[in-house]
Amino acid sequence: MIGHLYRAAGLVAAALFLLICLGSSIIFGATNFDLHTAWEAFIHYDESVREQVILRTTRMPRAFIAAAIGASLGVAGALMQALTRNPLAAPSVLGVNAGATFFILLASMVFSLSSMQVLMWISFLGAAIAAAIVYMLGSMGRDGLTPIKIILAGSAMTALFSSFTQGLLVVNQQGLNSVLFWLTGSIAGRSPDMLLAVLPYMAVCWIAALIIARDINLLMMGEDTAKSLGQRTALVKIVSAIIIVVLAGSSVSIAGPIGFIGIVIPHVSRFFVGMDYRWVLPYCALLGAILLITADLVARFIMIPEEMPVGVMTAIIGAPFFVYIARKGITKT
Repeated sequence: MIGHLYRAAGLVAAALFLLICLGSSIIFGATNFDLHTAWEAFIHYDESVREQVILRTTRMPRAFIAAAIGASLGVAGALMQALTRNPLAAPSVLGVNAGATFFILLASMVFSLSSMQVLMWISFLGAAIAAAIVYMLGSMGRDGLTPIKIILAGSAMTALFSSFTQGLLVVNQQGLNSVLFWLTGSIAGRSPDMLLAVLPYMAVCWIAALIIARDINLLMMGEDTAKSLGQRTALVKIVSAIIIVVLAGSSVSIAGPIGFIGIVIPHVSRFFVGMDYRWVLPYCALLGAILLITADLVARFIMIPEEMPVGVMTAIIGAPFFVYIARKGITKT
C-alpha cells in the first residue's frame, strides 16, 4: 500500500513538474515573455497583439510537440526493452527511427510528397519494415532472439538506412538544406497542424500501452510462464510492436530522428517504480516529455541567437548513459 502511495505521489510530482517545464518552454527563449502575456495568449487570444501571436503560433505548439514526442519515445523505448529483454533497446538503436527517416526522405525528395498525413503513413511503413527486418535477423540461429543479436541487427539496419539516407542527399543536394536541420532532430518551426495530424494516433497508442501493461508484466516472467497462465503471447507482442512503430513513426514524421530518450527514460522510470509496467509506462510518458522539453529549452540558450537542434542535446545527455549501461553488461531489463 505504501509503495503504491509513493509511486502515485511521484506521478503527481512528475505531472506538476511537467506543467512547470511547459510553462518555461512557452515563456523563455531568445525573447522572454511574462506569465500574464502567456496566460492571455492561451485564454483570450488576440491576433492584433504581436506577443500573443508569437506565443500562440510558435512557443505553445513547440512546447506541446516536445511533450508529445518525448512521451511517445519514452513509452516506445520501455515497450521495446520489455519485448527484447535488452536494456539498450530503443527506436533509435534498433533501426526503427532510421527506417522511418529514410522512407520519409525518399517520399519527399524523390516522389515530391509533402502532405503530413501521407508522410506520416510512410513513416509508419519505414519504421515497420525496419523493425521486422531487425526482429527477423535477431531471431536467426539456434538460440533465437538474444540481446546481443538484436543489438547487432539493429546497429546493422541503422547503418544501412543511414547510408541510404546519405546517398539520397548526395544525389539531391538541392534538398539538403531543407532537411539538414530535421535530420539532426528538431522541433523548431513546427506548426500546430503537424501535431494535430499525429496526436490521435499517439493518444490511442498511449492508452493501448497502459491497457497491455499487465500483460507486459506477465510476459516479463518468461514466455513459457505467460503461456501457461493463459496469455496469448503472440498477440501481446504484435500489439506492442504496432504501438512502438506508430509512436516512433509519428515522432520521426514531425521532428526527425531524435535519439536516446527511449534508452534513458525507461531506466530512470524503473529506478523509481521498479519493474511493474503499470507504473513504468506512465512514468516514461511524463519523464520523456520532461526530458525533451528541458533539452529543447537548454538548446535555445547555447548558441544565442542561433539554436542547437534538440537531437544534439538528447545525444549529449544520452550517449554517456548508453555507454554506462553497455559497460554494466546488463542482459535483461
